[in-house]
Amino acid sequence: MPDTMILIQMTLLLLGIGAFAGVIAGLLGVGGGIILVPSFFYAFQALGYDGPQLFQVCLATSLATIIVTSVRSVLSHNRKGAVDWSILRTWAPGIVLGAVVGVLIAARLKSSTLQAIFGVLGLIVGFWLAFGRNDWRLGARMPTGLTRAVMSPVIGFLSVLMGIGGGSFGVPTMSLYSVPIHRAVATAAGFGVLIAVPSVIGFLLLPIDPTGLPPFRIGAVNLAAFALIVAMTMLTAPLGVKLAHSMNPKPLKRVFAAFITIVALNMLRKAAGL
Repeated sequence: MPDTMILIQMTLLLLGIGAFAGVIAGLLGVGGGIILVPSFFYAFQALGYDGPQLFQVCLATSLATIIVTSVRSVLSHNRKGAVDWSILRTWAPGIVLGAVVGVLIAARLKSSTLQAIFGVLGLIVGFWLAFGRNDWRLGARMPTGLTRAVMSPVIGFLSVLMGIGGGSFGVPTMSLYSVPIHRAVATAAGFGVLIAVPSVIGFLLLPIDPTGLPPFRIGAVNLAAFALIVAMTMLTAPLGVKLAHSMNPKPLKRVFAAFITIVALNMLRKAAGL
C-alpha cells in the first residue's frame, strides 16, 4: 500500500484529469479516451509508477470509463431518435471481434510498442479534427458485404489499441459514407459500448505483473481511477455542453487537434527512447 501522500496526489491528479476530459468531451463532442490514456500514463509516471505493463493499465482503465459514458450517451441520443440501430446491429459483430483481438494483441505488446501505436493513430485523429470536413464522401451509404466485414473489426481493433470509444474512428467513417453528423455521433456512442464491454472483460481477466503499477487494480483495470474519472466526467461534461452552445467550437477544435498532435508526437518520442 503506497503512503498517504502518494494516494492524495493520485486522487487530485485523477480528479483534474476527469474534469478536463469531461469538459472537452462535452464541448467538442470527442471521446474522453483520447485524453485519458496519455493523461493516465503521464500522471502515473509522475507518481513513480513505470511498470512494463503500465500502458495496458491506461488502456483498460480508459475503456472501463467508456462503458459508463457511452451507455449514458446512447440512452440520451436514443430518446431523441438519433441512434441508427440498423448500423449498430450490422456492424456489431465485426466491432466486437476486432475489440477482442485488440485485447489479445495489446496484452502481448511492450508498453513502448503501444505508445508508438497510440502516437501514430493519435496523429491521424489530430489530422481529422484539424482538417476533416463534413462534406467529404467515400459513398452515398454505409458499406455492406466484404467492405463492412473488413472495416468493422478494424474500428474495434484500433480503438482498443488506443483505449478509446467509437467516436474517433466511427464518426469519420459514418460521415464519409453520408450519415448525417448528429446521427453519426449518436450511433458512434453505441460503437463505444460494443468496443468497451468485451475489451474490459478481457482486461479484467488479464494476468498482470504488479511491479511498478498503481494500486487498486483488478486485472489491468485501475478501479480508483475508474471511479474518480466517471464521477468527474459526469459533473463536468454538462458544463462543456453549455460552453459549446455559447461559443464557436471550431477554433477550439483546431486547438485541441494541435494538442492531440503534440501528445501523439511526444508518445512517439518516448517510444523511441529519446
